[in-house]
Amino acid sequence: MAKVIVVTSGKGGVGKTTTSASFSTGLAMRGNKTVVIDFDVGLRNLDLIMGCERRVVYDIINVINGEVSLKQALIKDKSCDNLYILPASQTRDKDALNLEGVERILDELKLTFDFIVCDSPAGIESGAFTAMYFADEALVVTNPEVSSVRDSDRILGILAAKSKRAVDGLEPVKEHLLVTRYDPRRVNTGAMLSVTDIQEILRIPLLGVIPESESVLQASNSGTPAIHIEKSDVAEAYRDVVGRFMGEELPMRFINAEKVGFFKRLLGGH
Repeated sequence: MAKVIVVTSGKGGVGKTTTSASFSTGLAMRGNKTVVIDFDVGLRNLDLIMGCERRVVYDIINVINGEVSLKQALIKDKSCDNLYILPASQTRDKDALNLEGVERILDELKLTFDFIVCDSPAGIESGAFTAMYFADEALVVTNPEVSSVRDSDRILGILAAKSKRAVDGLEPVKEHLLVTRYDPRRVNTGAMLSVTDIQEILRIPLLGVIPESESVLQASNSGTPAIHIEKSDVAEAYRDVVGRFMGEELPMRFINAEKVGFFKRLLGGH
């Protein structure tokens, strides 16, 4: 049975789209037929990060309006056979998304895909609500700062009360915590919340920690999901996230500051 997974947060700029791209790629790399949908109507960034912006001809709104078939709008990823992208529209208003149209698309995708990843826009307006509504599971993405965590807590409230599962009285949406842009050294100085602090506030299971890294920006600019960056902590962290999501028991990495040796300190290393 296909699973619908929303990647969400209350705050913008926390790494939802970066996560959606790498998480869906990681699932596909493991042999799962996966589609990732951009719900950020009016902005549309997923296709840039996936490196397929020049191949966008039709989008989710064209499909909802019955102007083209779903098959016409889907874009096959160049580097991963099992991965497809359904882009958002840059020219329409967010109100062009409606629950009935999205449900039709998801029902059709469920016939052929194992995982459907929904890349939610920030905030709690209609686009974000539509992305969350049909979710079976949610990756709640937060940065280690108070405002980001507080906004994520609000999203958890919406998932618990307003998702289709809540409305229909079914099992609640399964929630996973993903902490991005984490820097253990700044945590040690009190400049960032620790993973423990965040878990105490949100009280949902931790799926992974993505370290702060310039390589994420480099990957985005080159149209490559971060999980493809060779020999990078970020790629390793996203692979761990996918592994844990698939049920593997993996140690939680990248949460402790690297100890600096005596000679490195002597030479001015930090």
